[in-house]
Amino acid sequence: MTRLRFDQDIQPLSDFRAGAASFIKQINETRRPIVITQRGKGVAVVVDVAEYESMQEKIELLEEVQKAEAQIASGLGVSNLDARAQVLTALKA
Repeated sequence: MTRLRFDQDIQPLSDFRAGAASFIKQINETRRPIVITQRGKGVAVVVDVAEYESMQEKIELLEEVQKAEAQIASGLGVSNLDARAQVLTALKA
């Protein structure tokens, strides 16, 4: 995701409502999210669908890594040599 530009990407809810189509176009062209504020506080982030899907995939991968690290810490891991031997055995079958 492209970095947020504070001068362009933080918009009050009233401005977003009035110009939603142009803001959606901006999001699609720049691939930057827009932060919507209400009474001066951030309340929502509008992001391109492809960027959202990419973020979800990264989160899922990080969750899998975290799960694997927990399994290794609890002694459920397999050494690299053992894993390789298992894969080679499975390929020969």
